[in-house]
Amino acid sequence: MGNGNNVIVKVVNRSPHPLPERATPLSAGMDLRAWLPDGPLTLRPLERALVPTGLYIALPPGTECQVRPRSGLAIKRGITVLNSPGTVDADYRGEIGVILVNLGAEPQTIADGERIAQMVIARHAAVDWQPVTALDDTDRGAGGFGHSGS
Repeated sequence: MGNGNNVIVKVVNRSPHPLPERATPLSAGMDLRAWLPDGPLTLRPLERALVPTGLYIALPPGTECQVRPRSGLAIKRGITVLNSPGTVDADYRGEIGVILVNLGAEPQTIADGERIAQMVIARHAAVDWQPVTALDDTDRGAGGFGHSGS
C-alpha cells in the first residue's frame, strides 16, 4: 500500500501535462487537467461533455479514486462535475474522463491543460451483510433530513 498514509498508484500519463499533485501538504485532492490535443472545448449553458485527461491508473485493492469538482471553476464559471463524485474503481484500467457540465448562463471554454477537477484516493471497506429482523434503537431513530433542526 505504501509507507504511512501514502498509497502507491501505478499511472500511465499519455498527455504532456504533469501528474496530479497536491497544492499544499495537507490537501486531500490533486488537480486533474484536461487533455485536449485537438484544441479547446466550449460548453454552452447546460451542455455536458466527457473531458479526457490522458491518465490511466491501477489502484491497489481496497481503494478508489473519487473525481470531484473544483470550487474555483464552480463559483467563478458555473462548471462542475456532473456525476459528483465520480468513482474510479481499483479494477478499472481505462482513461480517466471527467464529465463536466456548464450550469452558468454563458458559454465556457476549457483549454488543454486546464485544471478541471480534483481526484481523491480513498480507502473503503468491503461489506459482509448480516441480515437481521430489527435494528438497535438510537436517540435519532428514523429521523432523516432536517431532523436535527436548521
